[in-house]
Amino acid sequence: MTVYSGRPGRHRLRPTLRLRLTLLNGVLLVGAGAILVLLAWLLVGDALHPADQLRAGTTVELANGSRLDAREWQDQVVDAASRELLAKGLVALLAISVVGVAGAYAVAGRALRPLHQVTSTAQRLGEETLDQRIRYSGADDEVAELAATFDAMLDRLGEAFETQKRFVANASHELRTPLAVMRTEIDVTMADEEADVAEYRRMATVVRDASERANGLVDALLVLARSEAQSGRRLARKANTDLATAATTALSAVRGEADRLKLTVTTSLDPAPVVGDPSLLDRLAGNLIENAIRYNHLHGKIWARTGSDAAAAWLVVGNTGFEVDQADVPGLFEPFRRGGRERTGARGSGLGLSIVRAVCDAHGGTVTAAAQPGGGLEVTVTLPAADTTPVVAATAAVPTH
Repeated sequence: MTVYSGRPGRHRLRPTLRLRLTLLNGVLLVGAGAILVLLAWLLVGDALHPADQLRAGTTVELANGSRLDAREWQDQVVDAASRELLAKGLVALLAISVVGVAGAYAVAGRALRPLHQVTSTAQRLGEETLDQRIRYSGADDEVAELAATFDAMLDRLGEAFETQKRFVANASHELRTPLAVMRTEIDVTMADEEADVAEYRRMATVVRDASERANGLVDALLVLARSEAQSGRRLARKANTDLATAATTALSAVRGEADRLKLTVTTSLDPAPVVGDPSLLDRLAGNLIENAIRYNHLHGKIWARTGSDAAAAWLVVGNTGFEVDQADVPGLFEPFRRGGRERTGARGSGLGLSIVRAVCDAHGGTVTAAAQPGGGLEVTVTLPAADTTPVVAATAAVPTH
């Protein structure tokens, strides 16, 4: 018997699954054996009637020399056979029941052993022991399926923990860099006794730029966290929005930078109505346009297209720039990756495409990216059209080819 805690401070005894299976098997075995003994007893009583075929008054001579009426002798034989069958049958039933119950207990224990492994593994699990697995190697049955499912769940948990650790480490590094810059500039300037107003102005400019970078990173982290919190669930805020309007606003915001780099901007912004969080969708379009400029080159090109049909609306943003291997494209959607490079000190926080993916996921859409011949990237965002019911659970998948 195993003690299970039902309510705090109260305990009650409840049979374990192994014991319940054993008892069930014992009841079935004893019941089936009892039925067989009863049938045998009835068959013997009905089958042993040889005297019924003799004439009335026929006698038989017994081994002791006495003579007895055939029918009376038949009744004695039937009674003796029935008693012997019943006695030996009950003994055999008891022996078979004991052996059967013991065997059922052993078999149930062996069959449930992986469940105990699951329990013990789950009890040992912690952040430092997520590498432990059941690795069941028995029969390909339901228990094996459960063990395999548990191992797969641990694989996903381990991957999630590792991703979280990398994210925290990268975020800490990104925040530490501007803070270190500010601290260094302040210390150097304050230590210079001959520093004049111009030097203090230069220091203030550096500190302001570093603080803006830190503030931008914090804002990006908050948007990413907000987007991921709504992934696969209903959006906290939904309104009619047009991707074409979001793209137009984003292009207007970066017009000065595009002119400075002498970029050629080509647009084809047809209506693309969707239902979603306007601020998140504006951030999605803004990140795509900003990335297209940030990772472009002098006299490069940018193109943006929007459109829709009965089922979906889409936004396509592409740009020229340095060459990107298509195999590296999925990595661009991971946090703190800049053009396939990790934390290289380039402009931006490295969260742009991560936010795009999270926003797409929150809106039940998909995002794909394709490396362009000669350099550059084209990103396509597809969301459910406004006339359709938005998909609640979805995955913003990034194909590898």
